[in-house]
Amino acid sequence: MTDTTGTLDEALARLHASGPERGGWLSNHAPMAVEALVRHGQAATVHRWLDHYADKLEELPPACAPVTADGWREALGDPARITDWTRFFARELAERPWRAVLAAWWPRLLPGIAAGATHPVIRTGHAVRTLLASPEGATDPRLAELAHALGYWAARHQPLPPLAPLAAAPTAAAALDAVPLVPERGGGIRHRLAQLTAFPVWGAAPDPEAARARLAELVAAATHRYATHGHGEPTMLVHAATAPNAVLRALPALPRELWAPSLSAAWAASAAVTAAYAPAEPAPYAEAPGTTPEEVFERAAAHGDDHTIKFTDTALDVGGPLALAAAVRSVELNAPVFR
Repeated sequence: MTDTTGTLDEALARLHASGPERGGWLSNHAPMAVEALVRHGQAATVHRWLDHYADKLEELPPACAPVTADGWREALGDPARITDWTRFFARELAERPWRAVLAAWWPRLLPGIAAGATHPVIRTGHAVRTLLASPEGATDPRLAELAHALGYWAARHQPLPPLAPLAAAPTAAAALDAVPLVPERGGGIRHRLAQLTAFPVWGAAPDPEAARARLAELVAAATHRYATHGHGEPTMLVHAATAPNAVLRALPALPRELWAPSLSAAWAASAAVTAAYAPAEPAPYAEAPGTTPEEVFERAAAHGDDHTIKFTDTALDVGGPLALAAAVRSVELNAPVFR
């Protein structure tokens, strides 16, 4: 849905005085959530939502030293350089078309897709979707949002450990079912990701169109799986679906030769989140017969939780009864913001 209200640009401009994190590592979800709200016809709720979210925002951290085109490698993966990276991408986007900047940096950032618990790539996917859906052109707040997203990704860039191949799986759903769970379930995501050793082989694509189709299959499988496994960790497990969907949203803006490596990275991200947080056993879920996508998103917006809003947005991309049931499950499992 095209934003004819101006609300999204207002909200993004309001948010760009804030950093991408709070408390040292927790992600700022507001830019992603407000983009989803506006896209699904909930623009009237955005500023009220932001008022509730305001106490979770922190100022941008201080700059250290400019990132340069020749010396960027030494700053990659340094969270102290978040503001330096954001300013670097702002300069890049002022000098070149945004698609050219994205195409140049996507393959550099893609190996670190696990950065920030996958939030930077998710934020990038929302930013790219907005730019692709902007018939009025790339407005300053929307370009700035892409700079913030890419800067966050570069600063938190985190490759996964080396992974051995396990037996090949025939489908994305079977591959997710076969992902070995990490043995130590305590601690944060970085501790859990450090325990990864092997993933099932899945997702080889002979051409770009096959890569796109398999990426869509992965998003659907991870979304559906939340209905039965989301109880394992209701907040973190949404990223098994929203991270690959962010990649899927970016594909139309990328050169086709990047689609297959994008699928591989998206599979690694989804499998990593699954390994880190999925429960050993599924749980029953209730279907939502007769419920429309619009009604489900309205329920998510009224619930107010940022992860629930973003997951429901992905579920609506997938479509179908099981995806809607998974979205309803996220509403049930996550704590509401508005009571």
